Amino acid sequence: MPSHRPLLHLALALSALVALTGCSAAAVAPPVSDAAQLTDDDGYIPDGSSLTLDSDLPAVRRLEPALLDALRSAAAAAAEHGAEVTIVDGWRSERYQEYLFAQAVRTYGSEEEASRWVKRGADSAHVAGAAVDIGTADAMDFLSRFGSEWGLCQTYANERWHFELLTRPGGDCPAPLADGRG
Repeated sequence: MPSHRPLLHLALALSALVALTGCSAAAVAPPVSDAAQLTDDDGYIPDGSSLTLDSDLPAVRRLEPALLDALRSAAAAAAEHGAEVTIVDGWRSERYQEYLFAQAVRTYGSEEEASRWVKRGADSAHVAGAAVDIGTADAMDFLSRFGSEWGLCQTYANERWHFELLTRPGGDCPAPLADGRG
């Protein structure tokens, strides 16, 4: 995974703004040079790529079934409004998550600042298959306005692309946490 992945998240957040006006053992993390060793089996989706919700790749296939069903139902409704729901991140291996955390430390200069954006290993909802990062501003907007109809909620205020199944369908989403630290 190239070191500019956090920049992708920033770009997604900025595009959403325009359209709308992690286990703690660092030894598990592959060295930065090992990004090329991340594969589909890690849930890796190359930068600039996204997956549809009918993909058979592990990043989609290993999502919690209830989350995937909710996303597929929401995607059908979003399509009627001209928005295509794709993901740029879904299920991830713990190894991949630790790699992302190590990259975030390099980008942000400290573990404390990195933890605002990336969780460590098993602490991440992505590793549990319980979170997705949405690929386009129009889909982010649709899900932030209507996702609760399927139980889908934006989890973090600083990550407009990150959604989890946090309420029952038709329920109220909890207020987003400020960032990954809560």
